Amino acid sequence: MNQIDNEIFNIKRIKIRILEQVAAVIPFQDATMGPFPHFGISIITLEDNDGNIGESPVYNSYLNILETCLFPILFHSQNVPYREFFPLLYWSIRNEGFKGAASALLGQLDMALYDLAARRKGIPLHQYMGAVENEVKMYGSGGGTNYSFAQLEQEVNFFLEAGVDCYKMKIGKDFGKNMKEDITRVKFVKNLLGNGVRLAVDANQVWNCTDVFNFIDAVGEDNLSWIEEPIHSAAYDLIETLCKATKVTVAYGESERTSKIFPTLVNCGVRHLQPVPTQIGGIKEWLEVRDLSINKKLDFSSGGYSLYSAFLMAASNGVGMIEYLYSIMYGLEKYFLVYPSWRNGKFIFPDIAGIPVRIDWDNCYRENRIIREFKWEQADVPRYKPIVSM
Repeated sequence: MNQIDNEIFNIKRIKIRILEQVAAVIPFQDATMGPFPHFGISIITLEDNDGNIGESPVYNSYLNILETCLFPILFHSQNVPYREFFPLLYWSIRNEGFKGAASALLGQLDMALYDLAARRKGIPLHQYMGAVENEVKMYGSGGGTNYSFAQLEQEVNFFLEAGVDCYKMKIGKDFGKNMKEDITRVKFVKNLLGNGVRLAVDANQVWNCTDVFNFIDAVGEDNLSWIEEPIHSAAYDLIETLCKATKVTVAYGESERTSKIFPTLVNCGVRHLQPVPTQIGGIKEWLEVRDLSINKKLDFSSGGYSLYSAFLMAASNGVGMIEYLYSIMYGLEKYFLVYPSWRNGKFIFPDIAGIPVRIDWDNCYRENRIIREFKWEQADVPRYKPIVSM
């Protein structure tokens, strides 16, 4: 039984606050999206009847799912232990599907519930989850397909000074049509890193198998720690073909919204699993993928809002690492009163209860950084009624 199973969450109030976007360190582009000159975050706050709160990043574009499926159960499951009401939350999104936004929203609410549970017990969330250490290994991430060679060098040097032993860059420039430059850029970065730092690449699903083979032949199998999402994430037959034909570790998982898909990925030959805590359907589902990785002796990492989700990787006690996409994530730190510090390639957690991040809400209001705010109380949300539509 997990520690949270007997927790009772009598939720009184829910807020969602959308913060003003911040500038990227370098406008960021990958194979199929961008450039992203700015990046934002929205936060959900759950408050119980005793005034305890829990927070998490949340999608702000799907209020209809929150209001019709999840909030009714959150508000009207008074005095019901978590082990009984989480299944109600889970099955309320059945008709919305377990492979899309509804599942991610469920996971985001679940993170806020875990945060609330740890805060009211007065202990850091990674310790609530069973972590032994107050730190977690990170890897550097960036290398946008739009970066100049000078910008690549600047970012690589930043990560080297921060003590990382792995750096991941984007490939698939110009929707996968400029492999020649991809190869040149990868060789340039590998030379900067030297032999002591591993290099991984991320194609964001843009290529076919032939493209991947051509790329690997050009840069050399031994120069790549892993290649991430090189072909479409739903093309399981082609993923299997690819994995059987190369010794380079192939990574998938950040596009998945349920743990139920990961055994299929493993059967296809994927050897690096990457569930994202704020995009998968709950903390226990993320833990299922972690355990699958351990049992199958696979590589394991997670990305997303890394400062928020790092507590989970810490609770894995030495298994896996957290991605830090510096160019985009760094700007958000201006909103935080407290957050993990980075030293020798690791995030070190602050000694605070709950998630290791605190937003400076007072300053956000003073500086008019909140561009929109939504509030709900129990009286605003009717009891849950299944909605069936054709």
